[in-house]
Amino acid sequence: MGAIVDEAVSAADANRRFSHILREVREGQSYVVTSHGRPVARIVPADKHEGVPARSRAALLSRLERQPVVQAGHWTRDELYEDDR
Repeated sequence: MGAIVDEAVSAADANRRFSHILREVREGQSYVVTSHGRPVARIVPADKHEGVPARSRAALLSRLERQPVVQAGHWTRDELYEDDR
């Protein structure tokens, strides 16, 4: 089974059809809301991305834990912001 593709809908149309769009989102449909042809928002089922922040944080922490410790020595705030250009 293929991935469900978000349906594009203009902001004006989304405003006019909001109740209909919400019903379809409840059934699993996703929408990308556009303004002047550019994507500005996504309407997805509430449970579609549930747990994403927690999984992302866990993946980041796991990756950081595997990184070697770098002995950078001591430095001051002024040294950190020096501009050698």
